[in-house]
This record gives sequence, C-alpha cells and structure tokens, in this order.
Amino acid sequence: MMSNGILYQLGKAAAAEEFFELLGVKYDPKIVNVARLHILRRMGQYLAAEDLNAATDVEVAERCKAVLERAYADFVASSPIDQRVFKVLKEAVAPRPKKALPLVKLDRLK
Repeated sequence: MMSNGILYQLGKAAAAEEFFELLGVKYDPKIVNVARLHILRRMGQYLAAEDLNAATDVEVAERCKAVLERAYADFVASSPIDQRVFKVLKEAVAPRPKKALPLVKLDRLK
C-alpha cells in the first residue's frame, strides 16, 4: 500500500472530525461531540469484518466511507448508552452474579 493511502491518512488522523473530512462524510458536530469514540469504535468493528487485502486504495476508501456512514447512522438513531459499544457499558447492564456473604459463626463473635 502506498504511504499516502487512505488507511495511512486515517492512521495519522488525530480527531474524529478528520475521519469524516478525509472520507467525505457529512456529520452533525453535536452528534460527534457526544459519540466520537463510540462512532470510531463501531467503524473499527465494521471494518474488522471487511476483507480489504486485495482492494485498491480507491476501493478501501469507498469501504471506509461506507462503514463510517453506517457507524455514524447508528448513533444518529440512538445514544452511546443504547448502542453499548464499549465493554464498560455492556457490563453496566449485564446481570451480576450474587456473591455469597461470608458465614460468621456465632461463637466467634465477642
């Protein structure tokens, strides 16, 4: 892959807005301000399912644009809490196993 290819450029991006600009995806700054990390994480999840090995840079850019649009749409339709992209949010709603309280024998109490 060329050193100035789209994946290289995205790898150098320092802000979510740069991803949107590099890929030519329109966005509402209010949504990106609330869900920037969630959108990029979801984009990464979608990209992980893609086979880009034999793709040209133009094809890679088109796929990246499509998955960013899809990831962004997820957060236009609902909130980061609803989407639960990150482990901490998934665990927040997971049922917790009940811990057995330690048994203290009465004869040990003073």
